[in-house]
Amino acid sequence: MQPVINIKNIKKTYIMGTVEVNALVDLSVQIHKNEYVAIMGPSGSGKSTLMNIIGCLDTPTSGLYEFNGINVSEMNDNELAKIRNKEIGFVFQTFNLLARSNALHNVELPLIYAGMKKTVRHELAEEALRHVKLEDRMHHKPNELSGGQRQRVAIARALVTKPSIILADEPTGNLDSKTGVEIMGLFNELHAQGNTIILVTHEEDIARHAHRVIRVRDGMVEHDGPVENRVLPGVHA
Repeated sequence: MQPVINIKNIKKTYIMGTVEVNALVDLSVQIHKNEYVAIMGPSGSGKSTLMNIIGCLDTPTSGLYEFNGINVSEMNDNELAKIRNKEIGFVFQTFNLLARSNALHNVELPLIYAGMKKTVRHELAEEALRHVKLEDRMHHKPNELSGGQRQRVAIARALVTKPSIILADEPTGNLDSKTGVEIMGLFNELHAQGNTIILVTHEEDIARHAHRVIRVRDGMVEHDGPVENRVLPGVHA
């Protein structure tokens, strides 16, 4: 079966003044539909660079990156933006919600960028908020919501375009441990419903919710295999 993410021998080099910094070195990874993958690594390992390339926020210096069979390695900014908006649902540590907009409008944003009609995007945004059990908070602004509810709004926004993957960057980083467990429970539910989830984290307890872990060090894959002592759905870490 064709992988959703097919990365072969990519390299990413940054020029810092007169110095070349190799953030990724000959890195290869494949991720298939409905996988639940955690990407881990210490600070400076290259995991954030890998996440940015997977999320089409950056392009490799060399090597191949195919997303759903399409070569995105050499796309321009506009082409990358289309892939990001349609195919990738982003969930960030800091929620990235518009403070003056209610939950419904925040979830609608990707559909507004896509030029969708108001009635259709309203319907899809409401459906996404019901999906994360926030139907009674649709007209609340972020400052009227708890941290966990804000992250649920962010997850609904990630889901609203029915993307190929959900890419979550430290999604529990700004939450207390109890709320973090609830959010990871929601990711477990989303995976069970057929979503492909890529989780970037430095926390072992969070990574244990995934089925597979990719450990990055010095710009290379150090380990790629099943998660040991995985947290089963419904069981607290």
